[in-house]
Amino acid sequence: MYAYQRRPDVVRWMLGATTRTREQSRSSVIAMSGEDALRAEGDVLTLAACTGAGVIGTVELVWHSEADATAELGYVFHPDHGGRGLATEAVTAMLEWGFTEFGLHRVHGRCHAGNDRSARLMTRVGMRLEGRHVESYRFHGEWADRLVFAVLAREWRRSGTADPLS
Repeated sequence: MYAYQRRPDVVRWMLGATTRTREQSRSSVIAMSGEDALRAEGDVLTLAACTGAGVIGTVELVWHSEADATAELGYVFHPDHGGRGLATEAVTAMLEWGFTEFGLHRVHGRCHAGNDRSARLMTRVGMRLEGRHVESYRFHGEWADRLVFAVLAREWRRSGTADPLS
């Protein structure tokens, strides 16, 4: 993970993130190792996306509401492994898991309006753009727009995106 967590082009879109040292990456891996299930609101499920080259990214679901059965999707991938569908496959698998195993009703994802690669990934996996929140948060000391994407369980089942590995 250090191979991509140390890269400015990877962390540039992450809120409050800076490039990491090897020790900071090690600490983040230790923290993520405990993010292994959605047991209660606020829990995070983080999965490593791996190839023969090792870990090339992570995908996570953050459980926002048990009553509303909602979660937020997040991901980070090493750009050197782009263009082969690996991020699409990993994110699709996580969404499928969220809807089938955890019974989620709705999953949303957010990204900086300038992060075209992230916006395209969410669109590619079947999430719809719900809105652009204009100057909705501070990003590196400046007001920034945020794009919000989402997909409902019933949309997911109808989309044909479900079951990427079958």
